Amino acid sequence: MEKVKGFQDCTGNDALKRAKIRDILVENFRLYGYEPAETPTIEYEEFVKKSDDEVISDIFRLQDKGKRKLALRYEFTFQLNRIAQNKKLPYKRYQIGSVFRDEPASSNRFREFVQCDVDVIGSNYKDDAEVLKITSKILNELGLKFEIYINSRKLLNEILDKEGIKQKEEVIRELDKLDKVSEKEVKINLKKYKAEKILNLLKKNDFEKYENYQDIKELEKYCKYFDVKVKFSPTLARGLGYYNGNVFEIKSKDMKETIVAGGSYLVNGIQSTGLSFGLDRLAKISKVDLESIQCLIINIKQEKESIKLAEKLREDKVKVIILDKIGKALDYANSMKIPYVIFVGQDEVKKKKFKLKNMETGKEEFLEIEKIKKKII
Repeated sequence: MEKVKGFQDCTGNDALKRAKIRDILVENFRLYGYEPAETPTIEYEEFVKKSDDEVISDIFRLQDKGKRKLALRYEFTFQLNRIAQNKKLPYKRYQIGSVFRDEPASSNRFREFVQCDVDVIGSNYKDDAEVLKITSKILNELGLKFEIYINSRKLLNEILDKEGIKQKEEVIRELDKLDKVSEKEVKINLKKYKAEKILNLLKKNDFEKYENYQDIKELEKYCKYFDVKVKFSPTLARGLGYYNGNVFEIKSKDMKETIVAGGSYLVNGIQSTGLSFGLDRLAKISKVDLESIQCLIINIKQEKESIKLAEKLREDKVKVIILDKIGKALDYANSMKIPYVIFVGQDEVKKKKFKLKNMETGKEEFLEIEKIKKKII
């Protein structure tokens, strides 16, 4: 049966890879004191539409049997306003789950995708740098080459104000398209707002004259404390209107699209900061070792003993499955690249030694269970 465009199935090594990436994300989020959160996939449409950003035109709308107007969540940030109420500050939370956009799909843009958010409610420059450090650690563990770009929305607004540009939000949204369309096209669009000169201005290096350049200097200072390399990009805008401080974007040469992005914003009037990882994009370009099945037990009419042996191995976290029929089991082990096979027959049970076969070398040994563990683990 054909899938709906923009949605995907995920199985086998692809699913294993995504699970491994999730584990790396969660491990690092927890390492820095962030706690997990879960929120509903479906919300009242009015709650979703409280945001004034243009993205709400892409929400999936639906109706239940009670004819209530509902919508699928398109991000986690608007829900954070609710769950962060009355929390002890700083409230550090992460969330991983599906979000939905009713928009055109492409090879790297889906209508359902997994977002991985990490946010601090009650943040400062140190927290800005900390989320960038977490990002750097995660991307290094995923084997990616990347660049972290930073800018300040306050600095950008100050520059636009001094240039007498009235429609700042519209201009910022045009600047945000620089990594999607040509600079020439952006300049043409900026003419509508009498802001075509802004690109050349942002390429100059005399930012010290602006008061809000201090944002960049403070962030760079804390990034040095965390040993994180960042690049100041004065044209970086981040199109969402709720950003009010530093903004971040992480790029990789392996993909045109941004792989991680975020910035500073208000949650219930409290200064906050956060980043969002796109699991689907990370899965396409990450280089991680997959934790596949380590051992296959072939049951030769010794079902009870095969199960007991498998459970002993699982006590030591060995990933193991049991199959019958030697030919079929060996073929399965080869196709799934399982490194070891253990034969459990009547003779093996009597001797309390089992034949262990290395599927890569073909070498076979009769070993006791403890020696088998040492070989496999």
